[in-house]
Amino acid sequence: MPLDYFRAILIWSIALLSIFCMLIRPRKIPEAWWACGGAILLLLCRLIPLRQAAHAVHEGFDVYLFLAGMMILAELAREQGVFEWVAGLAAQRAHGSPARLLLLIYSVGVIVTALLSNDATAVVLTPAVLAVVRRAKVNPRPHLLACALIANAASFIFPISNPANLVVFQNSLPPLAAWLRTFLLPSLASIIVTFLCLRWISRRQLRETIQQLAPLSLLSPPGKLAVAGLLIAALVLIICSALGFSLGLPTISAALFLWLIFTLRDRAILTRVVHGVSWSVLPLVAGLFVIVQALQNAGLLRVGLAGLQWLSRIPSCAAKTLAAFAVALLSNAMNNLPVGLMSGAAIRHAQDSGVISHALLLGVDLGPNLTVAGSLATILWLIALRRENVEITAWEFFKVGLITMPLALLASVICLLS
Repeated sequence: MPLDYFRAILIWSIALLSIFCMLIRPRKIPEAWWACGGAILLLLCRLIPLRQAAHAVHEGFDVYLFLAGMMILAELAREQGVFEWVAGLAAQRAHGSPARLLLLIYSVGVIVTALLSNDATAVVLTPAVLAVVRRAKVNPRPHLLACALIANAASFIFPISNPANLVVFQNSLPPLAAWLRTFLLPSLASIIVTFLCLRWISRRQLRETIQQLAPLSLLSPPGKLAVAGLLIAALVLIICSALGFSLGLPTISAALFLWLIFTLRDRAILTRVVHGVSWSVLPLVAGLFVIVQALQNAGLLRVGLAGLQWLSRIPSCAAKTLAAFAVALLSNAMNNLPVGLMSGAAIRHAQDSGVISHALLLGVDLGPNLTVAGSLATILWLIALRRENVEITAWEFFKVGLITMPLALLASVICLLS
C-alpha cells in the first residue's frame, strides 16, 4: 500500500472518530476534548505539519473573537434577567393562548438569533422560556423546540446570526447590503415555513390554556442598561458588516466595554460571567480548524472541488438544490462547523461566489434542524435542557426535523436568486 494512501486513511480515521466522539460525548467528556484531542493526535502522528496546524488555528482568529464577544454579551443579558423578562412579557401578551405564546416566543427567538447569534438563543433564551412555561403550566415541548428550530432557521438573516457564516466565508464575507440581497428572502421563507410546520405538528399540545401569571415586574435599571448595550452592540456590528469590516474585533470590543460598565457597578459580575460563559467552545472550534486542514491534505479538497465543478455543469435550479441538500445531510452526519469549514475551503479554491456557494451556506445553516447533532447551537440547546432536568430525545427531535427541515430548506432554495 503506498505511503500517501496509508496516511490519507489514517487522517480520515482520526478525523471522523474525533468528530463522532464530539457528537456522542462518550463518558460525558466535553466536546472540546475530543476535537482538540483529534488535532493533537494528528500532530503527534506527524499527519499534519506543526506550522500548517498553527496556520489553521490562526485562520480562525476572527471567529474566536466573534464567538467570545457574543457569549459575553449574551451572558451579561442573562445575568440581568433580560431573557426571563422578555419571555415573561411574551406569556403576558399571549392572553391565555399557548398558540399565541408559541408565536411570541418564536418571534423573540428570531430577534435574539438575528442580533446575538443562534448560540445565544440556544444557551440563554431556552432556560428563560422553560421557566416561563413551567409557571404557566403548559406543555413545554413546542416552545422549547421553537428555541432550537429558530436558532438554525433564522441564522442567516445577518452575517452575525451564526458563527458558521464566518466559518464558511472567513475573509471573503459579503458586505451587509450584498448579504441581504442574497439571503433576506430565503431567511424569511425559512422562518415562516419552519414556524408553520412546528405549529401544525404541535396543534394538539397547543389546545391547553395558560394559567394566569402574576403581573410582570418592571425590568431593573441594570436590565435596561443591558438591553441598551445589546442594541448598541448589534447596531455597531450591523454597521461594520455593511462597511465590509471583519466582525470579530468589533464584537469582542463591544462585549468587553459593556462588561467593564457592569463591573464598575457590580464587581462580582466579573467572576459570574467568567464562570457562566462556555469558553470550551473556542478550543473546540480551533481543533476543528486543524482537523479540517488535515482532511484537506488527505484529499477532501479535491473531492469538494470536483463536486463544485460537476454542479457548475448542470442547470442552476438543480445545482443549488442538490448542493443545499447534500451539505444539509452531511452537516447532520458530521456537524455543520466542520462541514462549513470544508465547504468554505472548496468555495475559496474554486473562486465560486455564485448561487452554488450561497446554496451551500443554506445547507450549513438550516440543515442542522434535522437532528440534534447537526449544529453547535442544537447541542448547546440539548445541554441547557439537561441542566434543567428536561429530556427531549434525539428521536423526538428527528420526527419534527424530518418535516420542518426539508420543507424550509426547499423554500429557502427556491427563494435564492440565481
